[in-house]
Amino acid sequence: MPKYYLLFLLFIFLGCKKEQPKKSVPEKSKTEFKREPKSIAIDSMILVDKKKERLLAFYRSHGFGTVWNSPKIRKTIIEALEDSENEGLIPKDYKVPTLEKLETKTNVLSDRQMVDYDILLTLSLQKYLWHLTKGKLNPSELYRDWDLKINQMDINQLLSNAIKGDSLTKAIESAKPHYIVYVRLKKALKIINQFPKDTLKPIEFTEKMIRNDTNNSIIQIKRRLLYWKDLDPVDSLTNIYDRASWKAVKKFQFRHGLVPDGVIGLSTVTALNISKDIRKEQIIANLERWKWFPKNMGAHYIIVNIPAFELRIIKDGDTIKRKRVVVGKDKRRTPVLSSTFSNIVFNPTWTVPPTILKEDLTPSATSNRSYFASHNITIYDYKGNIVSPEKWNPEKAKGYRYVQAPGNLNSLGNVKFNFPNHYTVYLHDTNHRDYFGKNYRSLSSGCVRVEDPLPMAVYMLDDGKNWSLEKIHELLESKKTTSINLKQKIKLHQLYWTASMTDKGELDFRADIYNLDRDLYKKLGN
Repeated sequence: MPKYYLLFLLFIFLGCKKEQPKKSVPEKSKTEFKREPKSIAIDSMILVDKKKERLLAFYRSHGFGTVWNSPKIRKTIIEALEDSENEGLIPKDYKVPTLEKLETKTNVLSDRQMVDYDILLTLSLQKYLWHLTKGKLNPSELYRDWDLKINQMDINQLLSNAIKGDSLTKAIESAKPHYIVYVRLKKALKIINQFPKDTLKPIEFTEKMIRNDTNNSIIQIKRRLLYWKDLDPVDSLTNIYDRASWKAVKKFQFRHGLVPDGVIGLSTVTALNISKDIRKEQIIANLERWKWFPKNMGAHYIIVNIPAFELRIIKDGDTIKRKRVVVGKDKRRTPVLSSTFSNIVFNPTWTVPPTILKEDLTPSATSNRSYFASHNITIYDYKGNIVSPEKWNPEKAKGYRYVQAPGNLNSLGNVKFNFPNHYTVYLHDTNHRDYFGKNYRSLSSGCVRVEDPLPMAVYMLDDGKNWSLEKIHELLESKKTTSINLKQKIKLHQLYWTASMTDKGELDFRADIYNLDRDLYKKLGN
């Protein structure tokens, strides 16, 4: 049959067929249309234009299609980003208001708009995970005396694994620091947010106050103690420093690293005058620092908290020993670093470092050449020849090497603990052991001085099995400088944090001895 005849019959048939009435879609059902959770193809050029390699790699691994297609998983992401505030971060940094608005409009967004929404979710989530992993700021760009490796994590791989295993919440949690101090700092942030607005006037310090004293400042001090919940609210607000207030002051002093003697001096009043807002800033600054610190400190390590003047030996999560330490002055700060102990030296010599040479030795020895003999210091020229103090040229002081012999005058005391670092610092004993009796111990030239270090040396050398104090004392009595390599791999972490919580769940602060907290808080942009 000719094809033209068939087409003619088809035309007649369609023309004679009755037109069916169109079914009208109710207006309500149009507005209630729900977008099916399906992947939408993404033009790779859109991603190239973003100029973000991590973003491009993420979508390449997912076939250049939208990933966050489920409303449930989008809700999980947005809730996690909202919670960033509890990590000391800012939800606006992750476009939370924009994401929340877009989520309410998914039913009316075009495919291209959904693509843009998906990309924004990915960018925000990647940024948040990166900030949780390594912090918002880079400490090496802020400080010359911080030497910490940047924490690394394959964020795209983490997200891809989470998508496959439907475990996005677990993936986000895995990026967070999990050390007890960080967890406590998060609790501290929640607690301080519950305190009312701080409208109390500063306390004017006039004189020290002891128990049973009468002073016009006592009422204001009691108000501060009431505010911080150190004083029971049933106590009367008189100007008498009574027993209840005395106990409250001791509690406050303990929480702030002060001598808990109940004596109200300048340091106690200074701490009392710090407002809620400043304390909150301090907590947020420390949350950032703990994101910088190593994610894995090791099973066996020594940790120094510089502003707390304290050292702890940690093994398998337990504190084995705690010791007082002396740290660097503000002008000669103890560096923040992580390393591994290499050896221990008994009866060490001490080579005078450049800063002490310039600021201490040269001015003192220039006016009095007997300085060298009184400090048991020998001068060497660049060839290693001994130079007498009379022939020493202070104009060329940098051209000599100055070595202090072992003994009672030696600045390093009986022992030093070496570890690789860029600052020529170490842990050591001291010939100024009276410093450990002071509460404020920011007194050294940068190195950390350890109280009663010999038992620590025994522990580090062989965990107490083949070494003893008696054996070490024999080494010391020989007067010979002896270096012993460590068999155990013990890490050292010299860190800086000024806020946490006590074991009883109370806010705990230390003086910001290097004045870092407020500046860091401002740089975070909170």
